[in-house]
Amino acid sequence: MTLTLVIAEKPSVAQSIARVIGAASRQDGYLEGNGYLVSWCIGHLVEVAEPQEYVPELKSWNIESLPILPEHWKYRISFGTRKQYSLLKKLMEREDVDSIVEATDAGREGELIFRLVYLQSGCRKPFERFWISSMEDAAIREGFARLQPSAVYDALYQSALCRERADWMVGINATRLFSCLYGGTLNIGRVMTPTLALTVEREKEIASFVPVPFYTVTLHLPGFDAVSRRFETRAKLRG
Repeated sequence: MTLTLVIAEKPSVAQSIARVIGAASRQDGYLEGNGYLVSWCIGHLVEVAEPQEYVPELKSWNIESLPILPEHWKYRISFGTRKQYSLLKKLMEREDVDSIVEATDAGREGELIFRLVYLQSGCRKPFERFWISSMEDAAIREGFARLQPSAVYDALYQSALCRERADWMVGINATRLFSCLYGGTLNIGRVMTPTLALTVEREKEIASFVPVPFYTVTLHLPGFDAVSRRFETRAKLRG
C-alpha cells in the first residue's frame, strides 16, 4: 500500500486536515490513517546561512567586508526545529510514500516554508498544492478535490525567495554597517526599521500635539443630527 504525505504549516492545521481525511492514528510528530501521513513544519525549519558559514572571516564585523552579497546561497536547518525537520525528511524518504501534498498556509510565506524543506531534504517525489482560505470541513474536502500541480505555484515560490534574500541582504549589511559606525549593536531590517520609524514619528506627533479650538454648526433634525465641517473662528460660521 502506498501513502500520501500531507505537510501543513502548523500542528493545529495538520490536526484539522487529518480529522477530515481520516488520519486518526497519532504518532510521534505526525498522524496516520486512511492512506495518509499528516505532519507539519512549525514555521520556518530551513533558513539562510549566516555570513561566517560562507566565509569564516565574516564572523568579525567590520565595514571593510561590506557589502556581503552571496553569489551562491546556502541554507541551514534552524537549530530549534531540527527534530521536526529530521522527522519530515524521514517521512519523505519512506519507500511507501509515493506522493506529497503541500498544505502549508495559502500564501507566499507558506510556499517558501514547504519548498525549502522539500529542497533541503533532497526530495524528488511529486507533490501537489493544497490551497484553501478556510479551515471548515467542507473547504478542506474541496481543497483535496482540486489539488493543483506544484508548477502552478513556482512563480510564487520565486517571489518568496526574492523577498527572503532581499531581507537577508538588507538586514545583514545595514545592521553591521550602523553597528560599526555607532559602536553598538543596532538591528536594522526591511520591515522592522520602517515600522519602528512610523511608531516613533507617531509618538512624537502625540507628544507635541497642541489643542486648537474649533467650531461647528449642529442641526437637530427628527431622528438625527447634521454637523457641519470644522471652522477655526466664529466669524467663519456666519460667512
